[in-house]
Amino acid sequence: MAEKDYYKILGLDKNASQEGIKKAFKQLARKYHPDLNPNDKNAEEKFKEINEAFQVLSNPEKKEKYDKYGDSAFSEEDLSQFRNFNFDFEDLFKDFGFGDIFNIFGRGERGYESDYQEGEDIRYDLNISLKDAFLGVKKTIKIKVKERCEECNGTGGKESKTCDKCNGKGKIRTVKRNGFAQFVSVSKCDKCNGKGFIITKRCDKCNGKGFIEEEQELEIKIPRGVNNLQYLRVQGKGGIGINAPNGDLYVVIHIKNDTEFKREEENLFIEKKIDLLTAILGGTIEISGIDKDLKLKIPPATQSHTVFRLKNQGMPVLNSSQRGDLFVKVIVEIPRVGKLKEKKIKEALK
Repeated sequence: MAEKDYYKILGLDKNASQEGIKKAFKQLARKYHPDLNPNDKNAEEKFKEINEAFQVLSNPEKKEKYDKYGDSAFSEEDLSQFRNFNFDFEDLFKDFGFGDIFNIFGRGERGYESDYQEGEDIRYDLNISLKDAFLGVKKTIKIKVKERCEECNGTGGKESKTCDKCNGKGKIRTVKRNGFAQFVSVSKCDKCNGKGFIITKRCDKCNGKGFIEEEQELEIKIPRGVNNLQYLRVQGKGGIGINAPNGDLYVVIHIKNDTEFKREEENLFIEKKIDLLTAILGGTIEISGIDKDLKLKIPPATQSHTVFRLKNQGMPVLNSSQRGDLFVKVIVEIPRVGKLKEKKIKEALK
């Protein structure tokens, strides 16, 4: 049987360091792993060969024997054992930059991190008027927030002991073998709920919750031109995080229906009643705009339900100096004949 050159298999020279051996193995393991090469029949054999070389060269004692006597220093049983892949994938690839490597190898999800939990986001619904949305206002709201208990530093316990099931790690590692490979999964310790410790005496201040619920007042600045159902984000005012950032507060804006104006995006719509004489003869009328009084010129012979457009008199465009338009629909009122003087009727009909 031909002598195996483990250094050549890993693409190394005999002066390679342990760090270099491990790095070379990682690169080749990624390249030839059967799960990453399902259509390559030789990938599994190549992978076993790479692993055999690594098993020997990564062990100082075995490496010394190999350097002196070659692979003849090991029995067939030893070599067979070397070809079995018995490394922890998490240890092997954790510093190698593989974003989805554990999904490929059956991990299914990221290992549980007992001491890291981002705070929850919370929502607050705020009702404002159309005038508020036009002008931009500041509103003071009251919210209930959870603050970490300073007495117990958020643990919920006055006294505690290390969990004997996970030895304080907060997670349980399970190893399953599948042929030549082993799969490592990490799950939350069910005894300490991932905390790594068990509370023996509850904190009196927070009653074991780890947080104190308080009501706070916040001033919310609403920008001009805000739209219905848009939200404002207040960073860090959500739920508390565990060794992680707090969640955020999302203030959802609800603009109440206005009795005069109807809004469509940045444009406003209004109806204005005019008398019959103004419709027939024409004239100028006054309109209450959303921020000031406006004048609208009515041409002679204007029909009822005619729509006029006043440019730049609508809502502000959010984060812009521009404005939408105001559309005015005129409704011609037809009075009873008895209410008009005969002279004016004749003049209007000339």
